Amino acid sequence: MTTDERLVDAVLLPGFTGTTVPGWLARAADAGLAGVCLFAGNVGPGLSALTDELHGRRPGFLVASDEEGGSVTRLDVPAPSAAALGRLDDETVTEAVAAGIGAQCRARGIDLALAPVADVNAEPDNPVIGIRSFGATPELVARHTAAFVRGMQGAGTAATAKHFPGHGCTTVDSHLALPVIGDDAGTLRARDLPPFAAAVAAGVRCVLTAHVRFPALDHRPATMSPPLLHLLRRELGFDGVVISDAVDMAAVASSVGTGPGAVAAVVAGVDLVCIGNPQNGYDDETGYREVRDALLAAVADGTLPRERLADAGRRVAELAAWVRAAPAGPGDVDGTQVVRRVAEVAGDVRIGKGTHVLDLRGAVSIADGRAGEPRVVEALRHHDPAVTAGPGTPPGRPLVVVVRGPSPAFDAVRAARPDAVALHVGLPGDWHPPAPSITTWGDGRAHAEVAAQLLRGTR
Repeated sequence: MTTDERLVDAVLLPGFTGTTVPGWLARAADAGLAGVCLFAGNVGPGLSALTDELHGRRPGFLVASDEEGGSVTRLDVPAPSAAALGRLDDETVTEAVAAGIGAQCRARGIDLALAPVADVNAEPDNPVIGIRSFGATPELVARHTAAFVRGMQGAGTAATAKHFPGHGCTTVDSHLALPVIGDDAGTLRARDLPPFAAAVAAGVRCVLTAHVRFPALDHRPATMSPPLLHLLRRELGFDGVVISDAVDMAAVASSVGTGPGAVAAVVAGVDLVCIGNPQNGYDDETGYREVRDALLAAVADGTLPRERLADAGRRVAELAAWVRAAPAGPGDVDGTQVVRRVAEVAGDVRIGKGTHVLDLRGAVSIADGRAGEPRVVEALRHHDPAVTAGPGTPPGRPLVVVVRGPSPAFDAVRAARPDAVALHVGLPGDWHPPAPSITTWGDGRAHAEVAAQLLRGTR
């Protein structure tokens, strides 16, 4: 292996397919690959054995995962959503929840959690942030972002504030296209930067970039923007690891391309390139090699200075050293306590046996990583195996309709079945479903368990 290959591998964080270590990944880890990012398809009963094997390949090998709480969890940790924590607005609780998530990560071999979301969700129709944000005001989000960082890192897991400099005011999902936020520079600074400044002040180890354009600050997406990453370093004083959001996302892959996007990101100041989730439809080794080859070619032609790569690799190595030295903190997560305190109930929501669940949530965000039935179905079936889920409204049976917001489809169901209980798992704004209804401020396991308790009348 050449010096350039070592420099490049030291800044790459690919995904892989399956629940065992593929041969190409084992060889790359042995040769100096920075680490891997785990996605839902990598997590199974043998997760601890998998992470043990990965860590055993090379000292300092990093294992990362999205562990935000709520519905964005790979470990299925029953933590409340950020929106629920913001609604409760108790920083002590947020810190304790994050400590519990961090302890669960550490116990199962996750070194680096790609959380918290530090975005200010000031756009009610944001298709990808929503309940993943602590709220709609900079002050609220800043306080809870800092508390989350303290809790998670106090448990020995590195935290990551994302998506810098802010994804909260987009109406486009960057998994699907390149969003543009057209606000002026003053608005962006006042609204979007305070939570990241708070995270830096709290000692956050990593910041993850947004594949979002901010024309008032630069014509390039933040991930590939030297001025924006310079702002993070110089103005906010961040000296940790800058991680790219996944470069296989359409905002990059369909605009400049995955390989060129990775090159532009590292040149701009990104230290660790998250390649993405090959379970979205490409060969894992091919995706890794495409990015690796692009970076090697950029070094060879002078586009990417070796000094930039060396500096990035140094920061990643320092992160790995911090993880190895950080003591593991105790902690557990029972998010139902938080959800119970923020859940809103209108009318009599108790149901009988044999309930049918109708899912009107619409498309599940790619960030969720979990398709299929709403989580409340499993929670209800635990006590009633006769619960069903699917289209239609079977007559003579209790009906629960899971929604994320208003829709003509929901109105039609309610007109036909006024007794149907609405379960609102999205971000409440101006609309709250009419009685009978439950609003849970999230769609994770803890939210589903509380909803099931309310529906069964056991709370």
